[in-house]
Amino acid sequence: MNAVVHCPEDAKQQTQPRLSTWQAYLSLSFAQRKRGVRLLESVHEGPLYVQKAFYPEGEGCAHCYLLHPPGGLVTGDHLSINITSQDSSHALITTPGAGRVYKAREQGGIQTQSIQLNVEQDACLEWLPLETILFPNSQARLNTRIDLAENAKVIVWDMTCFGLPANNLEFTEGSIKQSLQIWSKGRIKLNERLVIDLPSDADKDALTILKGNAGLRSKPVHGLLLAGPFQASEATALIDALRLLSPQLRLEEALFAITLNGEFLMVRYLGHCTEQARLYFTEAWGLIRPALLKKDAVVPRIWAT
Repeated sequence: MNAVVHCPEDAKQQTQPRLSTWQAYLSLSFAQRKRGVRLLESVHEGPLYVQKAFYPEGEGCAHCYLLHPPGGLVTGDHLSINITSQDSSHALITTPGAGRVYKAREQGGIQTQSIQLNVEQDACLEWLPLETILFPNSQARLNTRIDLAENAKVIVWDMTCFGLPANNLEFTEGSIKQSLQIWSKGRIKLNERLVIDLPSDADKDALTILKGNAGLRSKPVHGLLLAGPFQASEATALIDALRLLSPQLRLEEALFAITLNGEFLMVRYLGHCTEQARLYFTEAWGLIRPALLKKDAVVPRIWAT
């Protein structure tokens, strides 16, 4: 005699395919010691780490290269990065290659990166990663918060490429929620936020933010370089010098802007090429760094490989 056997609920759940995801965490802390700045703490979980600090400009500034072997985020991935530059220390963090946010799986879900930068009294921190590429139908959540103590200084940049322009793949489906905040003494000093949500059945009106004159004007690469705090009198001559960079970099097809927002200098790029954006920001950084940190710009060696 045959009988119907009912599968328990927990057994049903076990038979469902599970998503393979990475939950990665990295915490770095730099401190000033008698022999220079040292990487005092490096704690990581998952595929996110640094190997060691480098000193291409001497012991006064530690360069570190953030390594993420998977090379990008898939559905369900969450990268959490916490970096502290302790009192009177100076660190520069970059990446050896572009970050990627891949197409989301059919099961849905988001891809998240959370960055916390803590700059303590009289310290300096430079966060200069290479570009982030958003694949069509990715679901990115990219959040950065910077906390500044007394007389702390920061230089950060972010470059985002919507789609794969070289492969003629436009970002016509997917979403991104991107935020950058600067806090000082418990008060918010700057708040940048970008929200783009394009469902699979998006109409032409939904694409206005990417294609319209009030949006990205069909230019898929957007970049922001931010530095400060500056006094208004200190920034005036620097802004004039930065505006002279555009002819040298042949930005005829790109748009750029330099503004002072409160105490923070903001350099924006909007164009078609991540390499051009990187070159432009590197040139701008070469002017900003001496003005803000009283040190010449020394390009990380990893950028030349």
